[in-house]
Amino acid sequence: MVEQKKKESREGMIDSYVFDNEGIQVLAKISAKPGQYVPLYEISVRELSEGTRLVLNTLKGELITTVKLDITEIMDPKKRDDVKKKFEQRAHFLLGKHFPTLSEADKKVLTAYLIQNSLGLGELEPLMHDEHLEEIAINSSAEPIWVYHKKYGWCKTNVHLKSEEAIFDIASMIGRRIGKQINVLNPVMDAHLSTGDRVNATLFPVSSFGNTITIRKFSRNPWTIPYLIELNCISPQLAGLIWLCIQNEMSLLVSGGTGSGKTSFLNAIACLIPANQRIISIEDTRELTLPHFLQWIPMVTREPNAEGKGEVTMLDLLVNSLRQRPDRIIMGEVRKQREAEILFEAMHTGHSVYATLHADNAAETITRLTTPPISMPKETLSSLAGIVVQFRHRRLNIRRTLEFAEVQKGGEINTLYRWDLKSDKIIEVGKMVSLSSTLSLYAGLTQKEIEQDVADKAKILSWMVKKGYKGVNTVGTIVSHYYMNPEEIYSLASKNAEWRE
Repeated sequence: MVEQKKKESREGMIDSYVFDNEGIQVLAKISAKPGQYVPLYEISVRELSEGTRLVLNTLKGELITTVKLDITEIMDPKKRDDVKKKFEQRAHFLLGKHFPTLSEADKKVLTAYLIQNSLGLGELEPLMHDEHLEEIAINSSAEPIWVYHKKYGWCKTNVHLKSEEAIFDIASMIGRRIGKQINVLNPVMDAHLSTGDRVNATLFPVSSFGNTITIRKFSRNPWTIPYLIELNCISPQLAGLIWLCIQNEMSLLVSGGTGSGKTSFLNAIACLIPANQRIISIEDTRELTLPHFLQWIPMVTREPNAEGKGEVTMLDLLVNSLRQRPDRIIMGEVRKQREAEILFEAMHTGHSVYATLHADNAAETITRLTTPPISMPKETLSSLAGIVVQFRHRRLNIRRTLEFAEVQKGGEINTLYRWDLKSDKIIEVGKMVSLSSTLSLYAGLTQKEIEQDVADKAKILSWMVKKGYKGVNTVGTIVSHYYMNPEEIYSLASKNAEWRE
């Protein structure tokens, strides 16, 4: 009887919401179905009659042939809006010609449909515009598209691509826009869309079941510390300590497993950097989004061309960044010895550095840094102030800050905070030694003053959560005002008053 009730509770509607797909309203439904072991994610858009679809497909061909574009216009992301405008004007004209009785509202919807099927990713466009999705995975034409939902994890969709050729067409179109090819001789491709979304594609028989495309979506609403606190990913107290470290130009490393939220956390703490400092970020693909008023130079690597020339590596950009007088350096994943050497050299010469590393806990982070392929001498690690470990609990589909550890002299770690699974809380498990020593030496803070400062910052962050101040620019602005007048911001937090710029 109990098992029967559990089964019934797992079936039926779980959630539903409406989102905008460039003027087209899309209804998303998440439900549990009998015999299915993962949720079903179904989208429904304005239904078109078969006759209307046939006419629109004809119009699509006419649209592409009549809009005169140079190849450079299509490939240049800066001209994307101009290209789209040309298509919109022509599509509006063709719809008026073939559907003279259509209302302006209907023309707008059908124009959006035509544009997405001519310039965009066709069937994938609605999925690309759902901000609740992190990943879109096409495994073959034989099965439906899968998506990774921020709240419900992996879900099957009701969207299918009709053939392996359709998957190949999408992959090759993405490649052409950034000057890459995917074909029999080059069956694997890493690419990115103009929106910053990362794309991986493979062709049969490299992928045995068929052609594949995996799209990691670029966050349109970057994570901030108040947002992470609201999600219970981190406690206000620990966030306050990390803020104090960043304020005092201490270097931090964010580690964790795949999909644990390392880059998202890196983005969140970057919003705490003072506005009067120069920031240079180095990434394989643009994922960071910082407050617009910061002096920020984002740099990305470049792969070699077909002749093997023109490559720009992380190391190239890291060495170059040191010639640009940075105050803070934000780097993507550290993978190689030379990258780590330059990174730690930058720390030794007075730069604040923030980077990510694949490791499951603080102790393993030290092991990864001191063994091949990175092989850094353990004694050099003391220039790193702390290690933040991010964790993704796959069964519960939650992300948490697992540990925060300070790095002591000789490269040993002292874990200060750790997440407890049973209570789902971050608990203080150790007393700071090296951090308090550094803050005392360079900031003139006593242990009591450090604790008070962390408590004040925790109160401000909790206030930001209560008031819904979670946007990247809003958080950056409040933090910048705090650096100029901490008493004013603390007073607002104490009174639970509204923030006004």
